[in-house]
Amino acid sequence: MGNKNKTISFRVNEDAFETLREIAEERDISLSAVFRDYVDTLVAHDGQVRVVPEDELERSYDDGATGFPPTVEVPKSFIREHERLELETEHLREQLEEHKRYVNYLREQLEELDGDDEDVIQLEELDGERDDQPFRLG
Repeated sequence: MGNKNKTISFRVNEDAFETLREIAEERDISLSAVFRDYVDTLVAHDGQVRVVPEDELERSYDDGATGFPPTVEVPKSFIREHERLELETEHLREQLEEHKRYVNYLREQLEELDGDDEDVIQLEELDGERDDQPFRLG
């Protein structure tokens, strides 16, 4: 199954509709494209989207207030641990690939041995061929 487009419908009051239409005209896009952009942004930010007028957004940056989208400070120890785990993961993947190559090598060796049945002598075959002359070892 591929990606199928779904239709979402909802109601807005007349003032909101006119505002959305103005936004679409300013950006020279369709009203549907405005909604698609909003939905794409909403999905990309895991539902943490807030629509604000541009002048309010600019004022919040000028005031030094927290901007949007919200940011979170992460301790350096967390970042170091994350980097360490990434390196360990990479190392384990390399080891896994090395083991896979070795297993494939062993399988190839086994297949080569299976193909050379002429070199293998079964003891049962020796017992049945020469009943009159015993073998002497040593």
